[in-house]
Amino acid sequence: QVRMVESGGGLVQAGGSLRLSCAASGFTFATAGMGWFRQAPGKEREFVAAISWGSNTIYYTDSVKGRFTISRDNAWNTMYLQMNSLKPEDTAVYYCNALETNVFYWGQGTQVTVSS
Repeated sequence: QVRMVESGGGLVQAGGSLRLSCAASGFTFATAGMGWFRQAPGKEREFVAAISWGSNTIYYTDSVKGRFTISRDNAWNTMYLQMNSLKPEDTAVYYCNALETNVFYWGQGTQVTVSS
């Protein structure tokens, strides 16, 4: 049974930082591409960042470049998103995502709220 559990969300003031975690089980984490998406109220879910299985390929959406850092620890089946210099427009539910052999898995999401 696949499980992906996000944690680390919360309320933070603009300019602050949060670190999201995604703990995964039930699939071969070490060979899966992983990513973060987010969905703000009234908006479509959007891509935030992605990392290859060996961490040698990383992508970010333009709006978070230089502020967010994606990483993973294959020994602990966990992915992270370090978010610095947070802005009110970063407010959203953040979801972790895994792609393993053409199958996508999703977590349940964690709320991030940035106050101005």
